[in-house]
Amino acid sequence: MRFIDEYRDGETARRYAEEIKRITTRTWTLMEICGGQTHSIIKSGIESLLPAEIQLLHGPGCPVCVTPLEIIDKAIAIASRSDVIFTSFGDMLRVPGSHKDLLSVKAEGGDVRMVYSPLDALTIAKNNPDKRVVFFAVGFETTAPANAMAVKEARKQSIVNFSILSSHVLVPPAIAAILSSSTNKVQGLLAAGHVCTVMGYEEYFPLAEQYKVPIVVTGFEPVDILQGIYMTVKQLEEGRYEVENQYSRSVRREGNPAARALLKEVFAVIDRKWRGIGEIPSSGFGLSELYTEFDAEQIFGVESIEVQEPAVCIAGDVLRGIRKPQECPAFGNECKPEHPLGAPMVSSEGACAAYYNYKRIRNTIATQ
Repeated sequence: MRFIDEYRDGETARRYAEEIKRITTRTWTLMEICGGQTHSIIKSGIESLLPAEIQLLHGPGCPVCVTPLEIIDKAIAIASRSDVIFTSFGDMLRVPGSHKDLLSVKAEGGDVRMVYSPLDALTIAKNNPDKRVVFFAVGFETTAPANAMAVKEARKQSIVNFSILSSHVLVPPAIAAILSSSTNKVQGLLAAGHVCTVMGYEEYFPLAEQYKVPIVVTGFEPVDILQGIYMTVKQLEEGRYEVENQYSRSVRREGNPAARALLKEVFAVIDRKWRGIGEIPSSGFGLSELYTEFDAEQIFGVESIEVQEPAVCIAGDVLRGIRKPQECPAFGNECKPEHPLGAPMVSSEGACAAYYNYKRIRNTIATQ
């Protein structure tokens, strides 16, 4: 399949791995931002192809993983109401809140439904005018345009019983928070290609300049990632810190202007909490003043819910690249995909789930 097979070609991947080894003269620590990239790295065994001098850290780019505990508790509070149909993508249903998850609410009689699009939720609202229908709008800049479109359509079609619980987060402020931290180890970044497909990569130029780190917009297949690592290491070895685009088959510098215009109309940039990290200024999307009548937090009065993250889970350190999943004492013991303590073990894009599912299998095969 075009644009897929050539980026999974083993011989091409080996050539990039050899070139990375050839140009590497010292230790470098890189971070891939997106959970999809982490998943591909672990599943494909890319780390085993790299020289020992290259260390990969896994960033906060899994939308499920960074959704704060209190947003989950707000979703559970809304979904538990008898007058509400609560809709969500499937990956959020198993994320544990303080005491239970959305699937538990459903088991207790709540009307919780899995949908494949926010427009599905809009249809449910049209067909159930006696209920209030809420969509759990979670994700980065990639999912925000579809959710913005659903809100705009609700306004256009006068569907007044529809609202969204927004927990959208933005990548560049999170990168700035990581690079400005006193514990930062990251020397080069693989930016998330799909985010840049929507937003472009203009915002990364000042980050590269301020923090003196190369940033390479990178795709998600094994050859994409190895090429992105090669481009990043090459910059580091040459003393450069520029923004480059490995994912040029999908990403333009200006992104998608129509999607960006829609986001600017429906959403406003606000401060947002990230799970395990805390509040990052200007790092999220909330509904703009033009669309506040679709804001589920205001409609149901759950803005005041605040909770502390559990101390046993080191998800925050994993998401900031400070520690790796297997360094958590609960990893593979109390915390497994069947009984997750933290969101990175729930989501298929979560670093903890990727380590559990693929490194565990690889280690089992190696010992046989």
